[in-house]
Amino acid sequence: MLKRIVQLFFIIAGGTMGYLYIPQLIEMIDITQSSWIDSPYVAPYVGLVLGAIILFVLTFWLVDYIVNLVQWLEELLLKAPVADLLFGSLGVIIGLVIAYIINQSIENFIQIVVISQIVPLFVTVLLGYLGFQVGFKRRDEFLSILTIARKEKDSKQEIENIEADPKQSMPKAKILDTSVIIDGRIADICQTSFLEGTVIIPHFVLEELQHIADSSDALKRNRGRRGLDVLNRMQKDLPVNVEMYDGDFEEIHEVDSKLVKLAKVINGIVVTNDFNLNKVCEFQNVQVLNINDLANAVKPVVLPGEELTVQVIKDGKEQNQGVAYLDDGTMIVVEEGRDYIGKTIEVLITSVLQTSAGRMIFAKPKLLEKAL
Repeated sequence: MLKRIVQLFFIIAGGTMGYLYIPQLIEMIDITQSSWIDSPYVAPYVGLVLGAIILFVLTFWLVDYIVNLVQWLEELLLKAPVADLLFGSLGVIIGLVIAYIINQSIENFIQIVVISQIVPLFVTVLLGYLGFQVGFKRRDEFLSILTIARKEKDSKQEIENIEADPKQSMPKAKILDTSVIIDGRIADICQTSFLEGTVIIPHFVLEELQHIADSSDALKRNRGRRGLDVLNRMQKDLPVNVEMYDGDFEEIHEVDSKLVKLAKVINGIVVTNDFNLNKVCEFQNVQVLNINDLANAVKPVVLPGEELTVQVIKDGKEQNQGVAYLDDGTMIVVEEGRDYIGKTIEVLITSVLQTSAGRMIFAKPKLLEKAL
């Protein structure tokens, strides 16, 4: 297809050139005046046909080179980043506009034919090239300027929206799930004022808590009652705004799915320590706060080479290992620590392993290190 288009272009160009210049060529070589070809009506059309035929014949030799050149340029442009093409093209356009303005002045003030034709061409090519180079090589600066301007505009718009509707500046509501209520640590977090905004207790979560509290299993019953005690404490004793959500999603049966749906409806944040619910919220682009992640984040940092004083509680899984715990419950595996069970000793941290279940610290007795 491209080959046919190139050939058609050559035929049209050849016919146009023949129509314009072959009659002048006939007149210059002074063909016999009685010849029919010297007629002012016939010669241009003869020139049109001759020019089209001549350039069409040339296409058999040139068309492959031109097609290859066009395909190479097409691949080059397709591989180039959009920003490079955009700013390079804008630079060329600006350069050509400036060149046109300058060329108008040159044609008006310079009357020498050769200069008035050559200089504008040179100016056009030069400014077009410079415009492309400036736009292409300084695209990052132009992009940063546009980004800064857009951010300033968005900031002004956000400020205006907040001034028009102050509720938009308020923190998002926090929706508690059953597991985080039973866990109980949410009350301590609210007491420290780290959790901002309204705390939402959905009615379907409260119903699940009641079912757990009424369970025949003693462990479940105690967990459910502890969850209800946590809610009473949050509502009465803590400086946090606790509200009930009486709505329900009857078409959804799972409580976790209802929580995700509610978070989408009210644009809230789910608070949980359920690993699976955490992943579901992330998958559905719902904001989630995980109490376990917070607990891991605020644990004291220990590094290999540091010294700790611990009490070895029991033996470990491997031979001669002892197990100790930090105040936050982090387990310390003490190599060659079995002989120190029930004793408080100084240990030297050798490595720290962070897993999804928590953090594990490996150490060895400092006395053993001194002996070596």
